Amino acid sequence: MVIRKCAGCGQLKNRDELIKITRSNADGTIIINPDNKKFGRSVYLCYNNSCIEAAFKKNKISKILKTSVPQELKGKLINEF
Repeated sequence: MVIRKCAGCGQLKNRDELIKITRSNADGTIIINPDNKKFGRSVYLCYNNSCIEAAFKKNKISKILKTSVPQELKGKLINEF
């Protein structure tokens, strides 16, 4: 069991209970990464809209990934999860 912290609410949860967003080391692309096979800098979010909204509102995803995050990612996360 691997524990990670949600960037939106700050709760500690099992990695399997969180959405993983990764900036790839190879080419710098940002991917929603459910399979944990890609390596890079990652941020985790709970599977609820309030955590997704909070993380984008406070710009936490960009800060943790150390890159600018397109606003389309927010819409994609809210629609998928």
